[in-house]
Amino acid sequence: MAFAIYLYRPISVLFTNGILLFWLIYILQKKNKNNEALMAAAYLAGAEVYFRMTNGLVFYETGKYMIIVYLLVGMFFKGTSSRTIPYWLYLLLLFPGILIASFNLGYQAEFRKLIAFNLSGPVCLGVVSLYCYYKKIQKRDYQKVILMLLMPLISNMFYLYLYTPSLKDSLINVGANYAATGGYGPNQVSTVFGLGFFLLVTRLFTVRDKLLNLIDTILLGLMAYRAIITFSRGGVITGVVCILCFVILFYYKQDGVNRGKMLQKMGLLLGAGVLVWFFTLVQTGGLIENRYTNRDRAGRLKSDITTGRAELIETELHAFYTHPLLGIGVGKGKEYRKEELGISIATHNEISRMLSEHGMLGVINLLILISVPLIFWFKFENNYFFLAFLAFWFITINHSAMRIALPEFIYGLSLIYIVDDKKNTLYRKRLAVN
Repeated sequence: MAFAIYLYRPISVLFTNGILLFWLIYILQKKNKNNEALMAAAYLAGAEVYFRMTNGLVFYETGKYMIIVYLLVGMFFKGTSSRTIPYWLYLLLLFPGILIASFNLGYQAEFRKLIAFNLSGPVCLGVVSLYCYYKKIQKRDYQKVILMLLMPLISNMFYLYLYTPSLKDSLINVGANYAATGGYGPNQVSTVFGLGFFLLVTRLFTVRDKLLNLIDTILLGLMAYRAIITFSRGGVITGVVCILCFVILFYYKQDGVNRGKMLQKMGLLLGAGVLVWFFTLVQTGGLIENRYTNRDRAGRLKSDITTGRAELIETELHAFYTHPLLGIGVGKGKEYRKEELGISIATHNEISRMLSEHGMLGVINLLILISVPLIFWFKFENNYFFLAFLAFWFITINHSAMRIALPEFIYGLSLIYIVDDKKNTLYRKRLAVN
């Protein structure tokens, strides 16, 4: 796929629409007996940035819309848990912000587009949560979902190796590198590749096959390198945090023998990480070190490590302070910043956006999103991806909001109840014959 799109980019439209149609037909045909809807949503969550980058999507938010469609069809066949009331409440509390926006938005604002852009992510998160909360899935099927999520990320990575094989002509400064990301947003590309190398690391611990482990290790090095050279730090740092969270939980659940094997693999991974970092350091002429130590090309320390995000958050917190009950309305944040700062820019932080645009209803929704999975985890403690996936969601929405569907989908995966395959096997004791 990567090679075909590189040779003739317009073919991406055929690939994208063909894949979207295939998954819909597949879910309807299988009637979601084996969670085909979740696999389809996983593939699309991983492919959304790829399809946007190559202009394959007809509408910008198609990825989120189709994930919602797939999961609604899946719920039609298999229903949802009776315990999903918190997430129904979460969705309900989003809509007063639309009413407030209808009064507050200026006459020049495109009401429908602003609502769609700002609510597609939160609504997608709500639908994913409805589908996944208390959903029982066997361990092998959960691994299939992870694989569906990973495959388009690998294709995306190979496409970028074809698109920008060398960085020599594109390294002008230490800012985000659009040449290394196919002309698409480095922040989003860094985010998806950060998840990609994290998922490859988890396969080294969960998949027991030497050949597959070798392939995954090679892909891990390639993926980590592409993530780092975006010069966008958010996704890389998030991926590293997720690896630490996963390793801690996974190690905790192993016996003594397997813990020893894990320590060996962790040592090899650490060595591989150091090699990738030094290789990137050489390839970028040391500029990548300046980026991660918050210095400019000349090595001078910058005053703002947040690259302007702190100022955006400050305006949104001010909006919440002045409109604490119902907020300023969905999509009003961009206009509010224009009025306060003189610049029109979309938010990078979903937490502060929820506060400013939804007021106290946003506070309630944030409490739901954080407390429900934590209560679920302390009750069962059976999903060793939980802490890593929740961390990925939380960190990502703090530096990239919900501009892509990936953090919303990953949040849902943390709510799934994983059933050990062995526990489903029934053993019947034969009666003794006297």
